[in-house]
Amino acid sequence: MAKNTTKKSKLAVFVLIVLLLGTLIGTTVRSIISSLNLGLDLRGGFEILYQVEPLNEGATVDMSAVINSISKRINVLGVSEPQITVEGNNRVRVQIAGAKDLETARELIGTTANLTFRDVDNNELADSSILQEGGASLAYKDGEPIVSLKIADKEKFAAMTKAIAKKGKGANVMIVWLDWQDGDTYAAEAAKAKNGEEPKYISAASVQSEINGDCIISGNFTEDSARTLANLINSGSLPVKLTELSSNVVSASYGADALQVTALAGVIGVAIVMVVMIFVYRLPGLISSIMLAFYVWAVFGIYSLMGAVFTLSGIGALVLGVGMTVDANIINYERIRQELYKGRSVRAAVAEGGKLSFAAIFDAQFTTLLAALIMYIWGTGTVKGFATMLIITVVMTLLLNVGFSKWLLSLIVDSGICDGKPGLFAVKKNQIPDVSKGEKQFYTGAFKFDYMGKAKYAVAASISIIVLSLALSFFNLAKGNGFLNLGIDFASGTKLTVTSEQVVNVSDVEAEMETLGYKGFSYQSAGEHTVYATTKASLDKEQLTTIKSAFEKKYGVEPGDNIVTPVVGSELVRSAVILTVVAWIAMLAYITFRYEFDYAFGCLVALVHDVLIVTAVFGILRLEVNIELISVLLTIIGYSINNSIIVFDRVREEVNLRNRIEPTEYRSIANEAIDEAIKMSLMSSLTTIIPVILLLIMGSSSIFTFVFAMLIGLIAGTSSSVFVAAYIWCLLREKSKPKQKITKQKKDKKVKKELLDEYTISGINA
Repeated sequence: MAKNTTKKSKLAVFVLIVLLLGTLIGTTVRSIISSLNLGLDLRGGFEILYQVEPLNEGATVDMSAVINSISKRINVLGVSEPQITVEGNNRVRVQIAGAKDLETARELIGTTANLTFRDVDNNELADSSILQEGGASLAYKDGEPIVSLKIADKEKFAAMTKAIAKKGKGANVMIVWLDWQDGDTYAAEAAKAKNGEEPKYISAASVQSEINGDCIISGNFTEDSARTLANLINSGSLPVKLTELSSNVVSASYGADALQVTALAGVIGVAIVMVVMIFVYRLPGLISSIMLAFYVWAVFGIYSLMGAVFTLSGIGALVLGVGMTVDANIINYERIRQELYKGRSVRAAVAEGGKLSFAAIFDAQFTTLLAALIMYIWGTGTVKGFATMLIITVVMTLLLNVGFSKWLLSLIVDSGICDGKPGLFAVKKNQIPDVSKGEKQFYTGAFKFDYMGKAKYAVAASISIIVLSLALSFFNLAKGNGFLNLGIDFASGTKLTVTSEQVVNVSDVEAEMETLGYKGFSYQSAGEHTVYATTKASLDKEQLTTIKSAFEKKYGVEPGDNIVTPVVGSELVRSAVILTVVAWIAMLAYITFRYEFDYAFGCLVALVHDVLIVTAVFGILRLEVNIELISVLLTIIGYSINNSIIVFDRVREEVNLRNRIEPTEYRSIANEAIDEAIKMSLMSSLTTIIPVILLLIMGSSSIFTFVFAMLIGLIAGTSSSVFVAAYIWCLLREKSKPKQKITKQKKDKKVKKELLDEYTISGINA
């Protein structure tokens, strides 16, 4: 009676936990989503990387003072939670999401704003210290916008203006300069003004008499330009010169559209994965779906608590994390099935399957974590954001879907409702031997294939793809088109994103650009509403303003822009190579430690194969190679090893079961191991590929490169784990001498009597 009560209580606990999780998710999900700190690619805004240089040669730069000055200027814009990050000793990255007037914000942040009062001979009479703090403001004179200045040191200002007033006509002029530089002269700029050109100085006013109070700056101001100047003066001068090395500007409407379509694709993808898991695995699939919903909620909750910036690449990492967390459950559930095929009872199979699957799950997740940590430590911008999400997803997978999910499954199994019901695990009774009658396992799964016999054909196909890509790449290089279609991230240049609610055609965009006098751009359509215009030249602010104003007038939406200078481009190439090599070394070392070197070498060849295949496909199709591709390649490295570990975990088990192995036996060992692991590998790939395909079809055009590369990498990774990693392992083992294992007698681990009885009693498995 007590035993039945305990079983019922475990079932009640399971039901209660599921209800609590559902209630928790349902009541908090909206507030969590609304509190997320969305990145500029989802809200609109800009990211600019500045080179920081002292105003005076040889002077030292106080980066804290730089950040303080930039923060003051950003506060004027009225935006929340700007991201200002120091990179190295002389660079600062500024990220602002939600700014309405992006170009004004850009101008406000980057201008040095060193205000000086000078005479006609360019002698400095006073600087901004003569003004009251915050004393500049927008005002009006005769209905025209002006800048009003409140003077702090009125005695000095009076003496200064008195001296100027005494000078003869033409010399009694006080010039107000913003960012005067050596070589600038009033005479040269005044000549420009006479010819109708814009002078460098702000104002040049004749002084007739001593000024004892405040003053004004007048000129051809608009209301916006006068307000901007006042804000610049109030924020103080930057103690340094800022040079834009790279920038990325995204319009608010484009970001909102990207968020909507990408989020919808992600939701549908996750829903399909849940349905597939329930259909294939029955009860464990249901538990997996419950935990998947809790997992997504928990990841978003952590992101919200951290205040981390959620970006499109973060969504991509989350989708990948969904695939990986389902993958962990699949490895466990397939091992449970295999234990049922051996004749174990449901309880014994769940206990043993959980124990046997842990090593493969941990190794697979840890190798991905290694790649993510490398991206986070050495990556920047988009790569670092992607890595942050990937780290969180891996940690939550280990905690929730390895720990909590197994506990939930054990609760319902221990309740007794699964006893004698292997169908709840999608296993038929006629597939289970009756061990009490001496029956041996007769069913191992639906897959039987000579993988090693066909491996050479798969390898030949991969080599053909790589050779074709090399041939086409050299052909394009000879024609002057470049070995690969490098995006501006690596090649440097400017990329404009022209978007609108109406249809945007490449021909219309090209015609408009030529009308503005810009040729040599390449154009690419990204759906009906977006066209990318790219040039190798790094356009300046004036050129960008002209182009963006024209397209905003034409389409009603200001285009986004992405600018990368040659300096940053070369650095990104070097960083990408370093990141990839470091990831390879780290994973090779870990797999060698956990397995043996020949296993690790097989994994290494497989992941190099995957990187080459993805790059080759991009070379054949001439798709743009950008920084997002590096995130994908590093992720695929982790995912490729993930699949290889699933296979090698079973290979190692088969090897350990034999005392002496002849070289000719290794291929059969590999085939047997792959037969047992192939469903795990295929299901884990499928559950990751489904959301990726949905993102490819429905997602934002801005992540097309990322998603397409991920799809190719997942296909290549699944194939290489079977036909490359295992094949290389066989080739190495076949050249080695027959191994005689020397095994020590080990005491069998204690097994619960209950489980042992269930394993052997006739009828309990039926």
